[in-house]
Amino acid sequence: MKRSNRRRRRSAGFTLMEVLLVLAILVILGSSVGYFLLGAQERAYIRSSKIQMSNFDIMLLGYKLEVGSYPSTEQGLQALHEQPAGATKWAKQAAKPIPEDPWGHPYQYELVDNDNFVISSWGPDGQGGTEDDVTHT
Repeated sequence: MKRSNRRRRRSAGFTLMEVLLVLAILVILGSSVGYFLLGAQERAYIRSSKIQMSNFDIMLLGYKLEVGSYPSTEQGLQALHEQPAGATKWAKQAAKPIPEDPWGHPYQYELVDNDNFVISSWGPDGQGGTEDDVTHT
């Protein structure tokens, strides 16, 4: 009878190896879920910056219709919010100051020629000319 009691006691709980194996599996699953969630957030930031740049595109077209030309590179996107010097027919295109990109950096604006401009976000690293930049032409 003593022998059967010992067997029951041993089989009643989990061994240390079983507990460690379950913990290892949970850590692997948790880290993979976290990795995919961070990737989803980054994709959402990129999508958000592209939408904001499309809105700037529409506002810049309104600016051109009001003033007669796109703002210069020096004026930048702030020209959508502040009246340019010498503009007689002008309505604010941006009611609020120009927001920063999702990563907290200012959007970059460059007038290429009279009819073309480039709006870009430097992305998560905050540096221009890298592969994580988001650009709208």
